[in-house]
Amino acid sequence: MSLKNQNIVILSQMQFDGKLESTNYTMAKHLAKDNFVYFVDRPYTWRDYAKFKNTPEFKRRQPHFFSADNCIIDTEIPNLKVVISPPLPSINALPEGKFYRMMLKFNELIVGTRIKKVTERLNITDYIFINSYNFTLPTVHKMLNPALSVYHCVDPLIEPYQLKHGLVSEDILVQNVDMVISTSKELRNKKALLNKNSYFIPNAANISHSSKALDPDLAVSAIIKDIKKPVIGYFGAIERRIDYDMMQELFAANRDKSFVMVGPIDRYYIKEEEYKAPNLHLTGPVPYSEMPAVLKGFDVAIIPFKKDEVSSDIFPLKLFEYLGSGRPVVSTDFNPDLRDFTHDTVAYCSNATEFSAAIETALSDTDELQQKRLEVAADNTWGHRIAEIKDLLKSNLDRKRAGLLI
Repeated sequence: MSLKNQNIVILSQMQFDGKLESTNYTMAKHLAKDNFVYFVDRPYTWRDYAKFKNTPEFKRRQPHFFSADNCIIDTEIPNLKVVISPPLPSINALPEGKFYRMMLKFNELIVGTRIKKVTERLNITDYIFINSYNFTLPTVHKMLNPALSVYHCVDPLIEPYQLKHGLVSEDILVQNVDMVISTSKELRNKKALLNKNSYFIPNAANISHSSKALDPDLAVSAIIKDIKKPVIGYFGAIERRIDYDMMQELFAANRDKSFVMVGPIDRYYIKEEEYKAPNLHLTGPVPYSEMPAVLKGFDVAIIPFKKDEVSSDIFPLKLFEYLGSGRPVVSTDFNPDLRDFTHDTVAYCSNATEFSAAIETALSDTDELQQKRLEVAADNTWGHRIAEIKDLLKSNLDRKRAGLLI
């Protein structure tokens, strides 16, 4: 029997109203269809409090920061509530060591106290606690005594700000929860060295959303409708994972094509004024709601991630969003596990020459090939993934209650 009518508290590393759809919040929305989910939004730091004070996101949270009785934001899903924590001291700049760990305990006390007050006020005494990639708060669950504690690992730690304390914190977290769910096989294998109760459930996509690109009445997004065809498109964050050297080769080898990259630019890795070519168009981010209109304007969708020491840990959500939109997809071969899920519907390339050839082939698309892509996407929906997650949670919850989970 699947998990149903269970209280679930999710401590997230992502915010519920972020510009891009996140695995964390998507999982919460799906679990809330037949469970009661309390999504603890990524806490603001005091630095965030000052920096974002005039933004709509800050104003949305402002009434809820300092009142445990008024810390819940309702959502469009009746069973899904967002819990806002008080702002936390900004401690990431501190060196790793005893003082940092002491301050971390203080931050965990703030967040844990807020969660306890919510559960006590709502008379919730039995619940599953999921730390959804918030490795910055690794032991909050220990002061909550949940029925089952879970770490949901959605990505490898890569960014410098993550690595500074995250490697230590994530190991602590993995060792101290009842079970771990990772979104790639390689991540699962690594976590299993610290917690044998580790599982692999890959990312999926909101196919019902991306498939709107197939609607003949949907207008192509205004940001790309006037760009010269064919359009070779990327939708997502423009950050560390992109193989910028290969992209420059692609721009030069495909002057007759327009490369459009839609998403926020992480200026730590690339600066917009330096990353340019006559046939490159950087549009900036668009709301997730506009994704289908953007994808409809792509002739080929691409995932140009570089292959490095952590790339096999990455299972990108956008892969199945692309397939669900019906677009031909060309990707680098950064994670060999992806082939097992895409069944020859995606071209995987090891260099710019192969990538250019695959783009040319993809431009000769057929209805038959598109149908195959849609079938693959239909097998990799969040409905499928959440069913797997619920079954795992239920079986481990039952095992723990029976004293079989050690």
